[in-house]
Amino acid sequence: MKADIGVIGLAVMGQNLILNMNDNGFKVVAYNRTVAKVDEFLNGPAKGTNIVGATSLEDLVSKLESPRKVMLMVRAGDVVDQFIDALAPLLDEGDIIIDGGNTNYPDTNRRYASLREKGIRFIGAGVSGGEEGARFGPSIMPGGDPEAWPFVKPIFQGIAAKTEQGEACCDWVGKEGAGHFVKMVHNGIEYGDMQLISEAYHFMKEGLGLSADEMQAIFTEWNKTELDSYLVEITADILGYKDEDGEALVEKILDTAGQKGTGKWTGINALEHGIPLTLITDSVFARCLSSLKDQRVEAEKVFNNPILAIEGDKAQWVDALRQALLASKIISYAQGFMLIREASEENDWSLNYGNVALMWRGGCIIRSAFLGNIRDAFEANPELAFLGLDNYFKDILEQCLPAWRKVVAKSFETGLPMPCMSSALTFLNGYTTARLPANMLQAQRDYFGAHTYERTDKPRGEFFHTNWTGKGGDISSTTYDV
Repeated sequence: MKADIGVIGLAVMGQNLILNMNDNGFKVVAYNRTVAKVDEFLNGPAKGTNIVGATSLEDLVSKLESPRKVMLMVRAGDVVDQFIDALAPLLDEGDIIIDGGNTNYPDTNRRYASLREKGIRFIGAGVSGGEEGARFGPSIMPGGDPEAWPFVKPIFQGIAAKTEQGEACCDWVGKEGAGHFVKMVHNGIEYGDMQLISEAYHFMKEGLGLSADEMQAIFTEWNKTELDSYLVEITADILGYKDEDGEALVEKILDTAGQKGTGKWTGINALEHGIPLTLITDSVFARCLSSLKDQRVEAEKVFNNPILAIEGDKAQWVDALRQALLASKIISYAQGFMLIREASEENDWSLNYGNVALMWRGGCIIRSAFLGNIRDAFEANPELAFLGLDNYFKDILEQCLPAWRKVVAKSFETGLPMPCMSSALTFLNGYTTARLPANMLQAQRDYFGAHTYERTDKPRGEFFHTNWTGKGGDISSTTYDV
C-alpha cells in the first residue's frame, strides 16, 4: 500500500506534522536531506507507527500514491527552490508540491507560475500553532493551484485544529500566494498582539508596582473575559513560572526581542499597498528599539527621564488597562483585515474574510474568542471595509474609548513607553475624523513641487495648481495618487 503524502524536513515542525498525520489515519513517508535523521525519527518518536522512511528523493516519490503529494517543511528561501528543482523532474503531470514554511508570498507566486508550466500543482500553505499545534492540530492556510485542493483537503482538514462546533481551522484561501499572504498578516497581528500584552505588563509592573504573582492573577482573570486568547493565557503562565530561587523567571530574561522577518514583511506590504498598518509596524519597530540594549542603557544615564509611579486606585487602573488592551487588539485585527482585503482585490484572489477568521479560531498563535465575532461580521457584510464599523466591535470600541484614552494619556504623563496602544488609538482617532490636516500637506506639496490638489468645492478627480509665490509658474508637475 502506497503512502498518502511525503514530508521533507525533520525539524520539530516536520516531525510533529508527520506524527499528527499518522494519528489521523494517513500513511506518511518521511525524508530528510541528512538521511541519518530519518533513522533517528523512525527509531524514536515514530517507533511503532505506520510512518515509513525514504533514503532519497527517488525513493520518496516511488512510495507515494498518485497524484503524489510532497510537503516541504524546510527553511524558507533557497532551500525550498533547491528541493523543488530536484523534485520536479521526478514527478508526473498533476502531482503536487506543498510548501509549508514561512515563505514570503511573492516567492510562492513565482513557484506557482513556474511549476504550472511544467504541469505540477503547487500549494503554499501557512501553518501556525508552533510545535504543539503541529502535533495536535494547527491552523493551516493553503493557497496556490485550486486544482490541487481536493487532493490535500482530507489530509489538511483532518489534521487541523477544530473549533468547538467541530469546524476545521483550515480551508482554501485563494490562488497563487494567497495562503502565504494570509499567514504573513497572521504573523503581523501576532507581533502586534504580543507587543500590546507586553505594554500592559509594563504598565502594571513599572507604573502600578504590581508583583509577578499579582499580574499572573490579573491575566488569568482577563482570560475569562473578551480577552480570552492563547497569548493572554500563556502570559499568565509565564508570570507564574519561578526560577530556582523562587523569583519570576521572566524578570531575568534580557529585554532584547528577536524576529524572523514576517512582521517586517507585513509592514513592507502595508506600505506598498497604502494601508495604514500603524500598530503592526510599530510593533516591529518596538523590537528593533529593544535590540539597542547597550545604547538604551547609556541613554538612561544621560537623560533624567524616569518612569513615574501611577497614583490612584490600582484596581480601577487595571480595569482601564483591560479595556485599553481589548480595544487595541481589535484595531490590530482590523488593520490586518484591511491589508488582506486590499491584497485580495489587487490580486483578484476573491478571499473569504469570514473563512480567514475561522481558520484562526483554533490551533494558531493568535487564536482568540472574538474571532468568531469577526467571522460573523464579515458574513453579515462581506464588503465591510473596517471591522470597527460592525455593530459588535463599534460598541466595544466606544465603550472602551474613555478608559483607553486615560491609559494612553497616563503613559505619556509618567514616561511609560506604549507605542502600540497609543498607535492604535491614534489610528482610530484619524480613521473616524472626516477632515484631516492633509489639505495643508497638499498645499505644501503644490507650493514647492507643483504636485496639484483637489478642491472641496469641485468634483473629485479635478486637479488644480496655484502659483503661490508669483514666481513658480503655472505648469504643474504630476497629479498625486492617493
